[in-house]
Amino acid sequence: MKDDSKSTPATETPAAGRRRFIGSAALAGLTLGVAACADKKSEGGAAAPAAGGSAAASGHAADAIHLKPGELDTYYGLWSGGHTGDMRVLGLPSGREITRIPCFVPDALVGWGITNESKAVMGTKPDGSLRYTVADTHHTHASYKDGNYDGRYAWINDKINARVARIRLDYFVCDKITDLPNVQGFHGIFPDKRDPVDEKINYTTRVFCGGEFAIPLPNAGIEDASKYRSLFTCVDAESMDVRWQVLIDGNCDLVATSYDGKLAATNQYNTEMGAHYEDMMSAERDACLFFNVARIEAAVKAGKFKTIGDSKVPVVDGTRESNKDPKTALTAYVSVPKNPHGVNASPDGKYFICAGKLSPTATVIELSKVLDWFDGKQEKLDGAIVAEVELGLGPLHTAFDGRGNAYTTLFLDSQVVKWNVDKAIAFHKGDKTVKYVVDRLDLHYQPGHLNATQSETMAADGKYLAVGCKFSKDRFLPVGPLHPENEQFIDISGEKMVLLADHPVRGEPHDFIIFKRDLVKPKQVYTLDEFPNAVKDPKESGVFRKGNKVEVRLTSQAPAFSLREFKLKKGDIVTLTLTNLDKVEDLTHGFAIPKYNVNFIVNPQETASVTFVADKPGVFWCYCTHFCHALHLEMRTRMIVEA
Repeated sequence: MKDDSKSTPATETPAAGRRRFIGSAALAGLTLGVAACADKKSEGGAAAPAAGGSAAASGHAADAIHLKPGELDTYYGLWSGGHTGDMRVLGLPSGREITRIPCFVPDALVGWGITNESKAVMGTKPDGSLRYTVADTHHTHASYKDGNYDGRYAWINDKINARVARIRLDYFVCDKITDLPNVQGFHGIFPDKRDPVDEKINYTTRVFCGGEFAIPLPNAGIEDASKYRSLFTCVDAESMDVRWQVLIDGNCDLVATSYDGKLAATNQYNTEMGAHYEDMMSAERDACLFFNVARIEAAVKAGKFKTIGDSKVPVVDGTRESNKDPKTALTAYVSVPKNPHGVNASPDGKYFICAGKLSPTATVIELSKVLDWFDGKQEKLDGAIVAEVELGLGPLHTAFDGRGNAYTTLFLDSQVVKWNVDKAIAFHKGDKTVKYVVDRLDLHYQPGHLNATQSETMAADGKYLAVGCKFSKDRFLPVGPLHPENEQFIDISGEKMVLLADHPVRGEPHDFIIFKRDLVKPKQVYTLDEFPNAVKDPKESGVFRKGNKVEVRLTSQAPAFSLREFKLKKGDIVTLTLTNLDKVEDLTHGFAIPKYNVNFIVNPQETASVTFVADKPGVFWCYCTHFCHALHLEMRTRMIVEA
């Protein structure tokens, strides 16, 4: 291919060409590794790119996102919160943020990280303080049944501290957080779509987690990076225990799973195992690494594993050296172009697609041929590559519409490109008359993740596409140096993509999923019996003392707390337990104690508790912080701490 990394691709719109100055700094740093685009007209590109989805082009389509008062969205969106360490819940197509689900970091609204129950999930040090108060959430995915989301769980990762959190979708709350041993830079995450060992179990039983940063194992501070390794981890979907890990060459980036449950995969951008960026981009090809899940499970069951450091987790060998015999190999390294960023599963279950990032290409890998290699029916893994086609500069992530089309973000071109997978395969096989690129749309600017409605399910419906853009220069009112990110919403129901809306969002979110609202049935009121420490009757309220350890038990029922006041002694170690006895939907109460750094909520029929030391004598008005009643301001109790 000719080097035209400084020229405008033939299929790039003039507007995109003008915008590429935004990526010029990034492009300057990547020029060494970016394989250039050839003339798209001669290599399957679209002859007439789209005009960019202007307001005029949108017409009545944009009206679909403006819901009438009281009208409900047709889709849920689960978004990573980025540095806020939580999960965002959006209604779509409106783009309205409905709530945020705290998990990895404290949240002042609900008292996450304040209550004993949330601390038990988050994890504490011996002194009772939280282990971590920062996080970097990247990817969120949900549990499957029969190839579609089943509304049970969602999972989200914390890249900084190598943690995975589970969200219960009946209450939209985090109920478990698991630490991954011997992992740094936990980036990609994806649940399996069915159990590959027992084919009768056609739902999620595992969650796969990729370790991005190679480290010494165990981590003893060795400086020689050639001795570093990464681990691919499997977590049990129900218990959230770590099942096993796989030692690999290279690193993990994103993760994907097959619909038959047999394969998991991660793209690798650093097969060189370099410690510096120039080393990480020195090779022209990297890999998409496949894991044979059933074989790994069998190896663990047979005791063919080791452990690392203090961890008791079984670790099997998935390095290249261990894979010389395909019939016994646990992993398969498929060569793909330079520094891929993303691997995604097509809804028909046939293909995984890797986007090149430092190559202008997308690679289509046929999963049946990977399985044939494992079975000894396919001699070379390269035979699993059925297409490798040019899309534009900086391809990152891919979504699907269920009609045979893929949508890939082009980070440097600030575009999303729509292309047909079957036509790309035909072009790769030699039919150069095929036009596999269907449409292009200018974005604002530097798009990263994208996802379509129901995209990586067998029920992909091709209605809407959301794209997260990393830059938003000139799109919103300026608010100082820190710009929001720009999430753009696109109609993909027709041949041409139509840009419908921009939504500013506080950085730095990453991935998301979008699914139909009828797939989840959230509960609006808790059940008292779910809480062993519930105060089920106001008559059970009171102050119960054992030496200097005191339990204060009370209830809330609008507009009053069951205790009008309660007395403590300075130095008491206090556990205060509050149960909301209201059964009315949306009737939440809060409980704040001035000067004691205590504020939390209890939803209808929920119980929560806090523990603190009564170290400040005086009178403290404890009040309801969540507006609940016409007498909300009068809803108080007195905490009297005697000197």
